[in-house]
Amino acid sequence: MPFTLMSFMLKSIQVIMFKKSLMILSIFAAGFALSAGTATGQSTDPATAQSSLRNASLAAFNNAIVDIADQTNPTVVTVRTAQTVRYRQMDPFAMFFGEPGNGQVRERVRRGLGSGVIVSDQGVILTNYHVIEDATEIIIDTYDGNEYTAEVVGTDPMMDIAVLRVGVEGLPSIRLGDSDDARVGELVLAVGSPLDESLAHSVSMGIISAKGRSIGIYENVAGYENFIQTDAAINPGNSGGALVNMDGELIGINSAIASRSGGNQGIGFAIPINMARQAMESILREGRVVRGYLGITWGGDVDQTMARALKLNQPNGIIIGSVQRGGPADKAGLESEDVIVAIDNEPIREWAQLRTKIASTPPGETIQLQVVRDGREREVRVKLEALDSNQVASATPDGGGSSDDTDGAGGRDAELDAEARSLVEDLGLSLTDLSDLTEELRARARVGEDVEGVLVTSVTETSKTYRQGLRPGDVITQIQGEAVNSPETAGRVLLSLNQRGEEAILLRIQRQGQRLFIAIDF
Repeated sequence: MPFTLMSFMLKSIQVIMFKKSLMILSIFAAGFALSAGTATGQSTDPATAQSSLRNASLAAFNNAIVDIADQTNPTVVTVRTAQTVRYRQMDPFAMFFGEPGNGQVRERVRRGLGSGVIVSDQGVILTNYHVIEDATEIIIDTYDGNEYTAEVVGTDPMMDIAVLRVGVEGLPSIRLGDSDDARVGELVLAVGSPLDESLAHSVSMGIISAKGRSIGIYENVAGYENFIQTDAAINPGNSGGALVNMDGELIGINSAIASRSGGNQGIGFAIPINMARQAMESILREGRVVRGYLGITWGGDVDQTMARALKLNQPNGIIIGSVQRGGPADKAGLESEDVIVAIDNEPIREWAQLRTKIASTPPGETIQLQVVRDGREREVRVKLEALDSNQVASATPDGGGSSDDTDGAGGRDAELDAEARSLVEDLGLSLTDLSDLTEELRARARVGEDVEGVLVTSVTETSKTYRQGLRPGDVITQIQGEAVNSPETAGRVLLSLNQRGEEAILLRIQRQGQRLFIAIDF
């Protein structure tokens, strides 16, 4: 075989993204055909050889995509929903006759469309919760044209997952993959019913654009987000459909899009199948979703300023606000102000990532946390427990805080010495003593009688302190580990740290009863 052809073969193996075994077979077949041609006396120049090999490889790749679509389509269903809505219709002429009344109660049917994936030959179907939410009737249309009525086995609104079942066995089901193994850049297919029933079982192709996305669409239910982002075309109606890898395995449930137009703009999101599987298995086994429970509250994400204040090498991880007494974290020895930088050797970037990971891990399993305490890294093994609905498993980050000024909080900045007062003003802060607060104001700020610190009455919105998260209504209880109980003390501690050359400092605060940590720059 000519050297140039061998070089091309090697490059083909590196460039074309597909199963290695299939690629090798296609290349071998092309090479065998070329050798046979030479043996029969047919001349083959290098250009023709390369063209034949390229065509054979592309044909094999194309056929493989078609095969995956053929295998997947029968496992994807269209989900049609109906919801009976009651409303009151007023008679526009009744008021003219002095009988306005309350109007007549009428009913109408609101219809919806989505997708689902058959994951068991026992008729179990995975879809999105928002596809079947409040539905009074759910109809499943299969690829072969049959129609079935589905029942809801259980739902998980916090992960946007619903488990349905139809009363028929032997339906074709899809093989579940491992979404943790999915890689950015990997080819995927999206299958579903976009826009209309007439477009059912549409197949689009793209790549995995990113993993671990948290986009805030479930914040109103304190939900869990860890999306796979893809540029495969996803449109309204695709929700609940399949995201499939090149092994024909289900790796995600298509759920959402980011769009200015309402249609596909190449930014779609799918729930990783590992998350959906855990919720589904819990529903099928327990009749409800049972989540892992760690027993900590969020104290803040570690950004560059926080990393400098804590003397960390990398700006990643989350700081523990508080540890629930008697919970799994407490039993394992975790403490407030510990920084969790990794879980099971996976680096932690933000609170949502850790929270979702814990919720997706079954109770009873042991996780390994990499924790930094007092500048030293240690490993802590924690056996998760089941989250009780009455427990506060974790506090959701609050990006806000009240923007209203506290009534009567004139502050006592005048009592600070000139340098300290100037520094506090440079930081854009106005502070007041908690003793100045009335019982009503303490109640509004959720500041208990046992809390000592200083109240932030205002923060200049153009200041770095505001950008780094401090808000009016926050109570500063510690500055760089030193307790403060008056504006004078806070000013002097800040001045001392500044004079020592500290670039960033850590504030322990209370916000609406929740302990948080915020790092600020001088």
